[in-house]
Amino acid sequence: MADLPVLDPTEQRILGSLLEKERTVPGSYPLSLNALRTACNQTSSREPVADYDEATVERVARELKDRGLVRIVWAATGRRTLKYHETLAEELSLTEAERALITVLLLRGPQAPGELRSRTERLHHFPDRESVEAELQRMAQRPTPLVRQLPRRAGQHDSRWVHLLGPVDEGARSAASGAGEPAVDLESVIADGREARDDRVRASYASVATTYADRLGDELTGLPFERWLLDRVAVHAGEQPVVEVGCGPGHVTAYLAAAGAHATGLDLTPEMVEEARRRHPDGSYEVGDLRRLMRPTTSEGWGAVLAWYSLIHLAPSELPDALAALVRPIRPGGWLVLALHTGADVRHLGSWFDSDVSLDFVMHDPVHVRSVVEAAGLVDLEWYHRGPFTWRDETTERLYVIATKPA
Repeated sequence: MADLPVLDPTEQRILGSLLEKERTVPGSYPLSLNALRTACNQTSSREPVADYDEATVERVARELKDRGLVRIVWAATGRRTLKYHETLAEELSLTEAERALITVLLLRGPQAPGELRSRTERLHHFPDRESVEAELQRMAQRPTPLVRQLPRRAGQHDSRWVHLLGPVDEGARSAASGAGEPAVDLESVIADGREARDDRVRASYASVATTYADRLGDELTGLPFERWLLDRVAVHAGEQPVVEVGCGPGHVTAYLAAAGAHATGLDLTPEMVEEARRRHPDGSYEVGDLRRLMRPTTSEGWGAVLAWYSLIHLAPSELPDALAALVRPIRPGGWLVLALHTGADVRHLGSWFDSDVSLDFVMHDPVHVRSVVEAAGLVDLEWYHRGPFTWRDETTERLYVIATKPA
C-alpha cells in the first residue's frame, strides 16, 4: 500500500480492537458484532473511553470492509453469525513488532517508549525500552512512515510517539494522570538499567533501616483490613511454609508467625534484615532477591508468597518476570498475595526519615496488575482497592490481590 489509509477516531478504535483481540483472544476471533462493540467500549486499555452503539460499530465496520481493511465472514461453527476480521496488518505488511506498536497507538493515543513497552507485553515482547525506540525509528524511516515522534513538552520525562493512520489528539493524557498533567513514563525508573535502580533501592533502605523500623514497625495495629487479610493467609497456609519477599524490618512476617504461620522473611537490603533479626529474634530472616525466590527446603513449595509493598520500585514491564519468579515455587493450591500503591505516577524521594536517599516509587495500574497475575497462570483472583488514610498521612490508593496457583 503506497499511501496509508486515513482513519477517523471510530475507525481507529475498531481496527485497533480487532488487532488486539486477534492476538489476545485467538479462540474467539474473528469477533461477532457484539464482541467487537464490547472491545471498542472497554474501560481499560482504551484512551479515551468510548460508548459506541451497535449500529455505529456495524456501519463503520462495513465501511472499512468496502475499503479493504476489514473482512466480514460467517462463523465457522455454531450459529450463523457474522464475524469481523481485520486486514490492516496484511495491507500494511506489518511485522509482529510493528503490529503490536500500531495496535496500542491506535487504542491509547500518544505514548512514550516505556509506556509502549509495558502495554505491548501481551502482543509482542520487547526486551527493553531501547528496543522499542529502535523499532519506532525503523517505522518512522519506512518509505511511507507509520509513526512520528512528538516534540517533548515541559515536564515530560520522554518524547511521545503517534501513528500516522489518521488524526490523533496530540494533547491526549492518561485519565489516571489528571487533566492538564504531563504523561509520566513509568519505565523511567530503569532508564539507566535495573542494576543501577537496585543499587539505589538497596542504599536508600540501608540508610533509613533503623528509623523505618522505629516508625513503621507497629503500623499493623491501626490497619484492621490488613490484619484481616494476613490472618486469612496464615489460616490458608496451615502447616505449609510462608515467605514474605521484601520483608523490610520484619513486622509483617512476625505478625504472620504470631498468627500461626511458619513464616520466613526475605529482603534485598542486609541492614533491613539485621533490623528484623534484632527486633524479632525468634523469626527467620534472610538476605535475598525476590526475583530468584527458591522453594523451601522443608516442603514441595510455599503455601503462600507475599509481596507486601515490595514491587513498588519495579517498572510495569518488570512485573511479568517478577511474578513468574514468585509463582514458580508456590505449591499447588498456594496463594500469591500482593500489596501495592496504585495510580499512574512515579514519586521520587530525595529525603526520607531525615536521610538523603534516591528512591522512586511506582504507582501501578490495578487493571495491569490483575492482567499480569492472570497471565502468570493464577486463578480465583480477589482484589481490594482502598483509598488513602489521611490520619496516617497516606497520599496513595492501595491495591491488595490474592490469587491461587492451580493444582
